[in-house]
Amino acid sequence: MARVIRDSVSDTIQNHLSDPRIEGLVSVTHVEVAPDLHTAQVFLSVFGADETAQNRTIEAIQHASRPIQLHLGDVLTSRYCPHLLFVRDTQFKKTLETLHLIDEVSKEFQDSPETPEEFDANGDLSEDRP
Repeated sequence: MARVIRDSVSDTIQNHLSDPRIEGLVSVTHVEVAPDLHTAQVFLSVFGADETAQNRTIEAIQHASRPIQLHLGDVLTSRYCPHLLFVRDTQFKKTLETLHLIDEVSKEFQDSPETPEEFDANGDLSEDRP
């Protein structure tokens, strides 16, 4: 059910909404459906020019929840069409920031004039190091 909701919501946002406030790339990262199928949290990741544009995009999608829900109702074959709650997903952004920090530390380590210490198989410093 979550996969069908994710695909339908993603398709609706990309192909059926014409709100000028929706800027940048919007990705439906995952969907959590309540056990009773009455509600579903839709997690959105927005890649926009800046924080303001991203916030406008989320607001526009929340404002368009009714047409998104109607399109979902046409796609679903179940008895219930869950009420959609849109949530901004910041996990991907945090992952990108972490990868960026790792790259910076890696570059600093590679640019360092010091030679790395050599360790033997037990994790101890090698005795035969010059």
